[in-house]
Amino acid sequence: MTRRYDHFFSGREVKPASGRYIDRRSPATGEVVASFAEGTHSDASDAIAAARKAFDEGPWPRMTGAERGNIMFRFAELIERDLERLARIEMEEVGKPIRFARADIRGAIGMTRFAAGMATQIHGETFTNLGPDRVAFVKREPIGVVGMIIPWNFPADVLAKKLPYAMASGCTCVVKPSEFTSGTALEIAKLAIEAGVPPGVVNVVTGFGDPVGEVLTTSPDVNLVSFTGSTRVGKRIISNSAETIKPVALELGGKSANIVFADADLDAAIDGVLFGIFLNTGQCCVSGSRLLVQDTIADDFMARLVQAAKKLKVGDPSDESTDIGTMIHADHMNKVLGYIRGARDEGADLRLGGEPLDGGGLYLAPTIFDHVDPKMSIFREEVFGPVLSASRFSTMDEAIALANDSAYGLANSVWSSDFNTVMTVSSKVKSGLVWANTTLEVAPQLPFGGVKASGYGVETGAAGVEEFTVSKTVLMNSGKRANIYSL
Repeated sequence: MTRRYDHFFSGREVKPASGRYIDRRSPATGEVVASFAEGTHSDASDAIAAARKAFDEGPWPRMTGAERGNIMFRFAELIERDLERLARIEMEEVGKPIRFARADIRGAIGMTRFAAGMATQIHGETFTNLGPDRVAFVKREPIGVVGMIIPWNFPADVLAKKLPYAMASGCTCVVKPSEFTSGTALEIAKLAIEAGVPPGVVNVVTGFGDPVGEVLTTSPDVNLVSFTGSTRVGKRIISNSAETIKPVALELGGKSANIVFADADLDAAIDGVLFGIFLNTGQCCVSGSRLLVQDTIADDFMARLVQAAKKLKVGDPSDESTDIGTMIHADHMNKVLGYIRGARDEGADLRLGGEPLDGGGLYLAPTIFDHVDPKMSIFREEVFGPVLSASRFSTMDEAIALANDSAYGLANSVWSSDFNTVMTVSSKVKSGLVWANTTLEVAPQLPFGGVKASGYGVETGAAGVEEFTVSKTVLMNSGKRANIYSL
């Protein structure tokens, strides 16, 4: 049965001004699984107005942190109550295996609970060293209306990296999910109302980037834009925000490296490399899409890696045993296939995969290239698919140089049993995240963000709440002065 959604703002469903809907076909079966309202300029403006009114006049920013936190704990409970239903929606719309969709929803619950607790922890500073008759304090206040643009690869997970942290600070929000995967954002917004969040605090307007995203990034009534997506779109958002001097927080592309040294636990490294690139069919900003392996073990490691990859199950996302699901849509699959053809033309050694698989859906075989030269496109550009490029290194310095030979700086992983190697590499690679002897692990209390072309700003952790606040200094004079110039 097809799920049909209108927009959701001011605490209610709102039909699109256009009267049109966008059908989402399952990438696994081709069947229509959902229809989303096709937003217009006026729809986006109305959603922003709802958030603006809720911030300027509503109770949410004026509640105590404990009051907001209590409602948000209830919000998390409701997401947990509906975990299976939300996971099924993610599975249908994204094409990811159901067990990983459940993990995403569990992650969203954890982040919502952490943010709920942080609502009582937002505090400022007091300065008592300004003289006997003066004292000052610095407050952290909610920045205002936050526009959130969510990608299609991890809809609930990325939403939870933004929405509850902004809510904890007292902000109101307008969410623009991907036109491919809007279901969970709309369902979660309804749960916020059920939890007791006042109308207008959480608003969702669906549709295409133009016009909906354009309105969010240019409106003077939006005080901050938080975006996760491609570097190309991130640059446009920066440009759009300039007219209103609007701050933006950007989590953009990546070209992460898994750096495997000869002294690593190779079984663990093989498992980590495969998970790092093939999770969500490689459609992940922090995918370990570059394997850098020490030359003394490279031949053996690659042979074992290829054999392990052959055992991964690609297929029906609803099957509990499936490891790898589908690509998001046909155009993206063709783009990834273009990178594969280009890598072969440039002389990379194709060790596995490289072709679509039969089965009626958008299935692409796990693909591994060896002997990839750093000048090749597959080494330098974000493929965003189940495609691993492997290169060799000899020394630690060479490994660090190869890892840093990228426009991106989101994440890297290092595999070694030597503490000095781990500490040296983690300090010298240029990325916002470094994993040691693991990969793709996150926690609600840890900050998440990148450097270079991977963006700026921080999500999650205490810093992720502070991202949605502004500081205000209040200086008080306790004495009386006849002349202000006597200061």
